[in-house]
Amino acid sequence: MSFTLATWNINSVRLREGLVAKLMSEQAPDVLCLQECKSPVEKIPLEAFQALGYQHIVARGQKGYNGVAILSKIPMTDAGDRDFASLGHARHVAAKLENGVTVHNFYVPAGGDKPDREVNEKFGQKLDYLTEMRDWFHAEMPEKAILVGDLNIAPREDDVWNHKQLLKIVSHTPIEVDHLAQVQDSGKWVDITRQDIPEGLLYSWWSYRAKDWDEADKGRRLDHVWATPDISSAAHSSRILRDVRGWEQPSDHAPVFATFDL
Repeated sequence: MSFTLATWNINSVRLREGLVAKLMSEQAPDVLCLQECKSPVEKIPLEAFQALGYQHIVARGQKGYNGVAILSKIPMTDAGDRDFASLGHARHVAAKLENGVTVHNFYVPAGGDKPDREVNEKFGQKLDYLTEMRDWFHAEMPEKAILVGDLNIAPREDDVWNHKQLLKIVSHTPIEVDHLAQVQDSGKWVDITRQDIPEGLLYSWWSYRAKDWDEADKGRRLDHVWATPDISSAAHSSRILRDVRGWEQPSDHAPVFATFDL
């Protein structure tokens, strides 16, 4: 069975319902994982998505903030969620596809502006969230699983537009990169995007603050697709749809795709 999965921080699924439908129509991923839906589950515009073939949904919602959803053409069952760092936020949900693959969809906290937990509570929450992710995957070693989402960290030097300038900027600080590496190692996760695109600058997010985001190109790779080693070799055709960042009233993130032959 071959299937294509995409992950996208949509920055309000209700505001950008049309963009989600456009992506579904033009790219037709079998599974679409959304983050920052900013909507209770019952207010997600499911009828429009079901009309495009996405009959199955597993989601956790929250009014105005956070929120994660997995929309699928493939039958799936709800595989639960966890409240990492006890924040009370809708930041994780999992679903098990009929082919036996478990998909984890994450929206890791952004971490605020200052990379110092002593003066910035949000940064401490981000580190605690990642630590609990690490401990969970270490205790319950995942198998036949895919982890996707806005992890809010660009780990590699070529995942940011300027490594030296961003070393003290939240999302690329050494302590965040180390915490993310520990999460990845705890589950033996393979970075599928970089497995398929091993070299070169690669971004999935561009700030709204840039007047011309495309020309300035000051991006970061904050959105990720990982897989467990038992299925990582079945992955291919990874891509980031940069052009989507230029759609009308866009999210500041672009969707990331990967195809798996299982």
